[in-house]
Amino acid sequence: MAVTRLVSLDNAHALARLLTANRDYLAPWSPVQSERYFTADGQHEVLTHELTAYQRGGMVPLAILDADDAICGRINLNSVVRGAFQNASVGYWVSQSHAGRGLASAALAEVVKTGFGEYGLHRLEAATLLHNTPSQRVLARNGFRPFAVSEAYLNIAGTWQDHILFQLLNNP
Repeated sequence: MAVTRLVSLDNAHALARLLTANRDYLAPWSPVQSERYFTADGQHEVLTHELTAYQRGGMVPLAILDADDAICGRINLNSVVRGAFQNASVGYWVSQSHAGRGLASAALAEVVKTGFGEYGLHRLEAATLLHNTPSQRVLARNGFRPFAVSEAYLNIAGTWQDHILFQLLNNP
């Protein structure tokens, strides 16, 4: 059973509700967002931007689904680069009520298959905060290996923070 599907503009209300309900839970792992981000209109803007990038081949924006086909998180193939690189980065989150159930691992497995299969990418990368061991376990379960620590890599929770960089190569 698939645990991901392409997002649609119709998902704006559900995502706004889910993000609002998980705002405090996700805050330590996420960039600071405007109040508008947590509204249906704000999510409609995000989805419009992501679906436009998808149509241009620059990303794959997906919803993570629970057993009832309700959205419980997001996973994206971001920053798809072609040419000699053939690379994309992966980002994901799951609601607090669905954490620890294997949904992020299953969603990442689907994204790896899509990235290496349908998109023909050579390399996928991901980054986690140094102390985000649950996300590191998700990556390790899917064959990702750490390869570097990047200082002040992303502005998360209002602070430039160090991240562990992970990669997975498509070695047929």
